Amino acid sequence: MYSELLPIGSVVLLKGGNKRLMICGRIQTRKGEDTIYDYCGCYYPEGIEPSNMFFFNRDAIDTLFFVGFQDAEELQLRENVFANLGELQVIDGQIVPKE
Repeated sequence: MYSELLPIGSVVLLKGGNKRLMICGRIQTRKGEDTIYDYCGCYYPEGIEPSNMFFFNRDAIDTLFFVGFQDAEELQLRENVFANLGELQVIDGQIVPKE
């Protein structure tokens, strides 16, 4: 499920959106929420501004403009970590495997 996530730095436009976002985090949750999102992103090209962080799932992406940097470390993360995550939940603000 998570092994197919886009890499950090990918630039997307969300369905119904009018401003591109750059993916700056994967498998994220908002503080105080139990929902786990595939991505968090910031406005592109402005960059990270805490008040303008967007949390979204892969099905919200309308257009992929750019695929972020991928090297051996990124590919290993997807293969060894993301591919084996299974189902997740939020406990005490932390994302952990479901028991």
